[in-house]
Amino acid sequence: MDRNMLGGYGQWAAERLGDGPGPLSFRNSRWADLEEWKKSAREALNGLLHGPREAFPSDIQVHRAATHDGLDIEELSWQLPYGPRTHACLLKPHDARGRLPGILAFHDHGGNKHFGRRKIIRTDAPLHPSIATHQGDYYGGVGWANQLARRGFVVLVHDVFPFESRKILAADLPPLVVERLMSPPEDVRELTPDDLAKQGEDAGLDVPAGEPEERIARYNAFAAQHESVVAKSLFCAGLTWPGVMVAEDRAALDYLASRPDVDPRRLGCGGLSGGGMRTAFLAGLDDRIRCAVCVGFMTTWRDFLLHTSYTHTWMVYVPGLPGLFDFPEVLGMRVPLPTMVLATTEDPLYTREETERAGRILEETFRKAGAPERFCVTMYPGPHKFDLPMQAEAFAWMERWLG
Repeated sequence: MDRNMLGGYGQWAAERLGDGPGPLSFRNSRWADLEEWKKSAREALNGLLHGPREAFPSDIQVHRAATHDGLDIEELSWQLPYGPRTHACLLKPHDARGRLPGILAFHDHGGNKHFGRRKIIRTDAPLHPSIATHQGDYYGGVGWANQLARRGFVVLVHDVFPFESRKILAADLPPLVVERLMSPPEDVRELTPDDLAKQGEDAGLDVPAGEPEERIARYNAFAAQHESVVAKSLFCAGLTWPGVMVAEDRAALDYLASRPDVDPRRLGCGGLSGGGMRTAFLAGLDDRIRCAVCVGFMTTWRDFLLHTSYTHTWMVYVPGLPGLFDFPEVLGMRVPLPTMVLATTEDPLYTREETERAGRILEETFRKAGAPERFCVTMYPGPHKFDLPMQAEAFAWMERWLG
């Protein structure tokens, strides 16, 4: 076998996945009844996610309302039963009347936890240089949530654990942990009494007002190293990171569906990269999402196992799930509801071969369900992105199915 993430153990591990559909794959010949399969598959995934028992938004506050560039914008927040307040931004056409279709627009991961919702929006506030660069690199130089709202949607963008308003502060960790996460192994030292006395201080990592770019970079370097610690600690609490993520996105969906300006029968979601991953999980598990667009996050468990796990977040891994069905079938649990996958030919986060195989798995799933016209997969040339041509196709898909 070629070089892989497990070296000489790679082939042994890959053989555990097998080549055919898993026992809870709809492509498996044992499943003929679509609803019976969906019920079984969703029960299995929910049983493995181990999310928070209660994650509902309360004490919803609108902090600011403004009109900017043809859109009414609300800056709001809510409190979950754990952690700091979740901040969000809601955008809709200025002076819109009646109930409009609602979209959860998911921000990406991007190795940047200092920012969350701001990665994909524009408001009347000055645009941070880091956001301008990020939107230029990945989104065609626009806030795509704004672009979608202008087409007649109510768009909600919220921070998810542990991004922006939901991020973990270095100041809240023991100094010893921060020191060792941020130091090369040969530079690790025992902390002095003076160091220990600083417990609770920010260790120079948390970003002050004004958001200097060098401090943002330092915080994000810390947060990247901290990911494995977060995942292990969640496991020790009987939780998984995907379980927390899904619970928080469902809470946002609860809020969006409750608004008097949103039609709860016409809800959708979408996002790039980490936002595509969030789309796969929420849209696969919750039929309130009537239309879904997953961008830049589609491959197979085999791809993660052998080739790409080193570059992906802990937020995607659900222990035990790969033995039941393949990763694209998480999104496939929503069949026959309208579903789009957008990918690129030169995306360094996946192998093209496995991305294309994932698309075929979803095509087969929708074909067996008698709904091939409700699934679309398109490959665009270029690197990891959700640029203007891709946005145009995604937004047209949402308009087609949500009105």
